[in-house]
Amino acid sequence: MGFFSAARQGRKDDAELGKGLWRRAHDRFHRGLDRFHQVLEGVEDDQLYGELVDIANELAALLDRVRAVCVQAQQRSPSEGLDIPAALAGVHRSLSKAGNSLATTAEAAAMLRLAVGPVPVGAASVRRRAEAVFQQVADAERQLREESLGSRQEDIPG
Repeated sequence: MGFFSAARQGRKDDAELGKGLWRRAHDRFHRGLDRFHQVLEGVEDDQLYGELVDIANELAALLDRVRAVCVQAQQRSPSEGLDIPAALAGVHRSLSKAGNSLATTAEAAAMLRLAVGPVPVGAASVRRRAEAVFQQVADAERQLREESLGSRQEDIPG
C-alpha cells in the first residue's frame, strides 16, 4: 500500500471505527492476521504449508466480519477512548478474546514451523486454536444482534 492510499485508508478507518476501543479491537485482529501470514513465509514443509495456508485464508475471511462488528459498535456506542460501554461489554470481550486467540494461533503455527522433522498430526493444533477464533467472532456478532434487538424492545412503548 502506497503512502497516499495508506493515509486514505487511515482516514476511512477513523471515520468508520473511531480512534478508541473499536478501532483498537479491529487493528489488533488485523495485526494478528499479519503475524500469522508472516509465520507462513518460513514454513518449508509443503504439506504443512498447504494446511496452514487454508487456515490463514479462513482466518483472513473473518476480518470483514470483525470490521463490520466494530463499525456497528462504533455507530451504537462511539468510542474515542478506552472506556467499554456497558451495553456492548460482551461484544468487546468476544472481540478481545478473538484477538488473543488469533495471536495464540499464530504462535502455534510458529512452533510448527520450528519443529524438526515431519509433523505427524500436521496443523491440527493450529486448527483447534483457529476454531476458537471463529467461535469468538461469531459470539461477538450474536451479542451485537442481541443487544440491538434488546434496545429496540426498550424503545417500543408497552
